[in-house]
Amino acid sequence: MSHVKQVGLLAAGCQPWNKDICAASGDRFAYCATLAVYIYQLDHRYNEFKLHAIMSEHKKTITAISWCPHNPDVFASASADSLVIIWNVNEQKVVAKLDNTKGIPASLGWCWNAGDAVAFVSHRGPLYIWTISGPDSGVTVHREAHSFLSDISLFRWHPKKKGKVVFGHTDGSLSIFQPGSKNQKHVLRPESLEGTDEEDPVTALEWDPLSTDYLLVANLHNGIRLVDSESLSCITTFSFPSAAASVQCLAWVSSAPGMFITGDSQVGVLRVWNVSRTTPIDNFKLKQTGFHGLHVLTSPPKKKSRSSQYPTKNHHISSTSEAVPPPTLTQNQAFSLPPGHTVCCFMDGGVGLYDMGAKKWDFLRELGHVETIFDCKFKPDNPDLLATASFDGTIKVWDINTLSAVYTSPGNEGVIYSISWAPGNLNCIAGGTSRNGGFIWDVRKGKMITRFSEHGKNGIFCIAWSHKDSKRIATCSSDGFCIIRTIDGNVLHKYKHPAAVFGCDWSQNNNTVRIWDYTEDACINVLSGHTAPVRGLMWNPEIPYLLISGSWDYTIRVWDTRDGTCLDTVYDHGADVYGLTCHPSRPFTMASCSRDSTVRLWSLTPLINPLQINIITDRCWDDIIGNTDRAVESGAPPLLCGKVSRDIKQELEKLSGNPQGKKLRWFSEFFSPPGGSKNLWDLVAVIKGQDDSLLPQNYCKGIMHMKHLIRFRLSKAQELTTVKMSKFGGGIGAPSKEERLKEAAEIHLRLGQIQRYCELMVELGEWDKALSVAPGVSMKYWRKLMQRRADQLIQEENDDVIPYCIAIGDVKKLVSFFTSRGQLKEALLVAQAACEGNIQMLPLSTTSGTSNVCGNNTDDYNDLLQKVSKELADWYFQDGHAVLAACCHLAVENIELAMANLIRGNELELAISVGTVLGESAAQATHYALELLARKCMAVITWDLAVDLLMMIPDNKLQLVKLCAFYPGCIAEINDLHEKCNLPDVEECKRLAETIQADGDVFETIKYYLLSTEPEKALPVGIQYVKEQLCGSDWTLDSVFPYLDLLSYIRTEQLMLPKCSEFRNELLILCGYVGALLAIRRQYNSIVPALYEYTSQLLKRREVSVPLKIEQLSEELDAWRACTQSSRPADELPCTPPSESQRALYSVLVSRIQEEPLKGMVGPDCVTGSNLPSHSDVHTSCLTGLKIQGPVFFLEDGKSAISLNDALMWAKANPFSPLGTGIRLNPF
Repeated sequence: MSHVKQVGLLAAGCQPWNKDICAASGDRFAYCATLAVYIYQLDHRYNEFKLHAIMSEHKKTITAISWCPHNPDVFASASADSLVIIWNVNEQKVVAKLDNTKGIPASLGWCWNAGDAVAFVSHRGPLYIWTISGPDSGVTVHREAHSFLSDISLFRWHPKKKGKVVFGHTDGSLSIFQPGSKNQKHVLRPESLEGTDEEDPVTALEWDPLSTDYLLVANLHNGIRLVDSESLSCITTFSFPSAAASVQCLAWVSSAPGMFITGDSQVGVLRVWNVSRTTPIDNFKLKQTGFHGLHVLTSPPKKKSRSSQYPTKNHHISSTSEAVPPPTLTQNQAFSLPPGHTVCCFMDGGVGLYDMGAKKWDFLRELGHVETIFDCKFKPDNPDLLATASFDGTIKVWDINTLSAVYTSPGNEGVIYSISWAPGNLNCIAGGTSRNGGFIWDVRKGKMITRFSEHGKNGIFCIAWSHKDSKRIATCSSDGFCIIRTIDGNVLHKYKHPAAVFGCDWSQNNNTVRIWDYTEDACINVLSGHTAPVRGLMWNPEIPYLLISGSWDYTIRVWDTRDGTCLDTVYDHGADVYGLTCHPSRPFTMASCSRDSTVRLWSLTPLINPLQINIITDRCWDDIIGNTDRAVESGAPPLLCGKVSRDIKQELEKLSGNPQGKKLRWFSEFFSPPGGSKNLWDLVAVIKGQDDSLLPQNYCKGIMHMKHLIRFRLSKAQELTTVKMSKFGGGIGAPSKEERLKEAAEIHLRLGQIQRYCELMVELGEWDKALSVAPGVSMKYWRKLMQRRADQLIQEENDDVIPYCIAIGDVKKLVSFFTSRGQLKEALLVAQAACEGNIQMLPLSTTSGTSNVCGNNTDDYNDLLQKVSKELADWYFQDGHAVLAACCHLAVENIELAMANLIRGNELELAISVGTVLGESAAQATHYALELLARKCMAVITWDLAVDLLMMIPDNKLQLVKLCAFYPGCIAEINDLHEKCNLPDVEECKRLAETIQADGDVFETIKYYLLSTEPEKALPVGIQYVKEQLCGSDWTLDSVFPYLDLLSYIRTEQLMLPKCSEFRNELLILCGYVGALLAIRRQYNSIVPALYEYTSQLLKRREVSVPLKIEQLSEELDAWRACTQSSRPADELPCTPPSESQRALYSVLVSRIQEEPLKGMVGPDCVTGSNLPSHSDVHTSCLTGLKIQGPVFFLEDGKSAISLNDALMWAKANPFSPLGTGIRLNPF
């Protein structure tokens, strides 16, 4: 099992240099970074797009992608290393490869109506057609499309007219070829260019979907024309509002005939056009930076089926609506905006999905790096801020909790190789570049304040700001010099090195400089394993022997430098790994950056496992914190030796009373990766009655307790209304006054403050919105507003359903509206406001008894609040954020579900720490987590820790028996363990077993035989009892599971004895069958079929006599499938309803299975990082045959893999490995 866990991914941005780099098909869209294709897929349950896969096989820049028009699972990509690849998205694999394209394919497109054929062309042609499969497979050359006089920008096949194709050239001309007609080369240049040598490249080119001959062409400077490819004439020339506007991309809107959209190249303005008009119908400014690509989704995201809870009136006017405009509309608004979704790619690497009908982003991925990221560093005084430096000439600063960019440098610096934060809170970053020397960037002001040029035009490979003396900066360069200077430019020292210097750093203890030349040889002699040069090295700040290396072989390796062993190798990056960093106050969260343009976050805590358990079990400080000499002794257990852990110890020693709660919290935050653990502990403190004034400043940015939600949002609304911009602006994309007022208005509205909302809407000029809800204040107020409206008529805006719902107090309708759109946070806010009585049911007439209605609603509203919180928690949980899911439950004080989410996310140490602090209310779940964590300790040589954990459970006798039964030591060691657990010695256990067997108590007999010198004697006793139970008709899961669970703890070497083989086979089959029933009870749907199949295979292959038949197993599985299909996702294929016999069989199963005693444990497990795609290390599950997304668990043969989620569920249902070997599974 991998020790290093991926816990975060900053995806690359969209590359800004090639044309066809975004594409869409059905409910997926894709965009290209430099070396990889990112695929996003619609999650129908939550109506949102999620990163589904990262396809990386190209070694050089990707030049184009094209989605197969007749198969939504297949697309093609081409790259600068003369390679064309056909991919299958569903299986995440390469289907075919063409690796000698005779020139770089600059443009690429599937041949419509030609089966499996892809065409590609280099800048001057010819056009090659690659038939991928079938009798004619191979590459052919288009007979006419070659020998062009100008480079090709892009080409398009006609979607209906077979074989017709058009090319756009950099000189502004078009070339058109179609079978049976005369070829037209270099025609239809813009008139203004005729007779000149000027170039005006064709930037976009699309056939009219409703015509065989019409074509939309955009030239960079000459704008857009609609041309006729037959008569070679220009039909319409479209004109722009400003002469400065130039078109970068365009797309037809297939849902609205005659409509198309364009993206400007200088500024991110999206324009909507209709072919019947020469000017745009509408313009939206979406971003400051220009567009790079546009693609309209042919089938926009479908709203969820749940939306049937409220009237299904469509708020979008579709293109097929009545064409007669209402009299008040201006001419522009006579054209309705189509309910289309468009994928937008921008020049700064931003990617988004814009809903044109609703005028809002459904998804926006801002500011990804578009090239190699050479360095990454955490801010010294803030472990949540990470700076990255890239080949694209920018530095970006990210909030690693939200994985979003908060600052970006001005750019145009050339390649930035290295960065270093100023010490403390100076908010400056020093950068070293390839040719432009060094610089200091003031992050808050957003500008460069100093430059250094001592190295001339030589590349600065490393820059380091002294953290002892904030006036000193060291740089080292390809010129062989290491220079130390003051920030105002005085050179203090110059060290000459015999060759280029790649690294320098300041010692933390004194003001000397250590210089390393970490070339390939120096590293690889000592720690061998990497197959290419090492570019990133990082010592862990707490564990002195832990070294992490990143290499050009695409891997990250973790080393124990005491003996040179490699503890783990990580294969997730898709290209060379450059930078590695961690923050001293979160030393086991590491960030890495790579040529694949991603930043990834990793948790290293599994490498130092016993430490966390030592803290949980309150062991002495000597087992937790030590000095370097002790820690680096060979074979010594890990010890914390850093400054931050010593500081925590000192703070704890100052506290009076029992500081265990504080100790658990502080160390939990120290060990946990970002992503909610701080938020979780804040909520625990609120529940435990801590004073609100002690809550941290950023508490209101996370998931708040229900008693704070309204108060904090209200103060935010007031803050937005005052619109006092900070002196230096508000960082990236600071909102305008209008945006801030709008946001304030939205908050007031959700808080039930209708009059304030109306006034703000009036201030914004959105009169209709104000008027429609004004009666919610009073009819008198409404009339007053009407008079003001008469004075100042303003253009209409689209109406919303939200204000109406608030005004009439229909909370349930509004919550279901938000829920159906996947806006769960909004739904939660409204439900909470209703609970607090802020949203009143408005009486239609002034009859008495209205207050009565409100009183009865309070319970309903509380139920609604719990329901919405659970839905929001489920959304976080299935997205791989178990800790945030637990926060949602704690916010409404549902401790049982919060603990269950942590356990189902395998955050066992965090669950126990939180459960211990919460006390009695979390006790049951804490005990279960302790049991699972003890099972984890049984895999490694930490049996004493397992005992300590089980000792924390009050009623622990049975758990201790299982632990001692499984312990593999010699007799003396076993007896020592028995004594520690207050159990008789092995001889005494044997005597007890024989005595109890005579009395007929089967369970106690098994127990003592397992603890004795002859544990195999327990097998016939227990198995015979279970077989007798299964032969009867009234057995239940709870009547047999405890016996099998206890038997499964027999020592592995005893179970493997040849004399036990028959009993072993029977035990495996019975555990498999009972495990399948337990999986049905807990809704572990992904492994139920696998458990039935496993049991059937064992029955088939091994000689046994158990009361189970293969046919019976297959009937039960079919009945389960048929009767539970209604709870499956809606996007799966419809199934036939269950037959009567299936219903009857399933009801018998349900009566046997009964309810799960730990309510919250029902539902699949989902660990952190379950949805993060790997670039390169893709495995197939031996249980399901599907590609594994997220963490992988290898079975005992070292080859077979299953997902970690499936492994956890399997181990909880059936303790034995899916390979049928009799080895216990331990993925915890």
